[in-house]
Amino acid sequence: MERPNIEDLCLEKGMRMTDQRRIIAKVLTEAEDHPDVEEVYRRSTAIDSGISIATVYRTVRLFEEAGILERHDFRDGRSRYEPVSDEHHDHLINVETGEVLEFHNDEIEKLQIEIARKLGFKLVDHRMELYGTPIKKAD
Repeated sequence: MERPNIEDLCLEKGMRMTDQRRIIAKVLTEAEDHPDVEEVYRRSTAIDSGISIATVYRTVRLFEEAGILERHDFRDGRSRYEPVSDEHHDHLINVETGEVLEFHNDEIEKLQIEIARKLGFKLVDHRMELYGTPIKKAD
């Protein structure tokens, strides 16, 4: 799944891009995981040590309010972020490590639409999160 370039999305929305916002946007664009604010801060300060945690919090909130970032709360007490995507996907969270795997399954998508229809609804949006532990292979 290709991730959108967050800086480009900000510019399309007419957002003023400071050097620090550009760095934070770059960190989020390049993230292959779903980092929380503290992790975005850690990665950003590796590029520019002058970025404060407050700047990261404000910038992430700004990007979220602009519809550029999506916030997830995967039951680990931390808000985690990913770029908003046109391609729908769901998440499987490893409860032992916190790793988040993205997946798409056409059968599940059809089933959700059918369940909503049977209950008298037209599905307009949904979010699915599965939580699990890895299956240990017998030696």
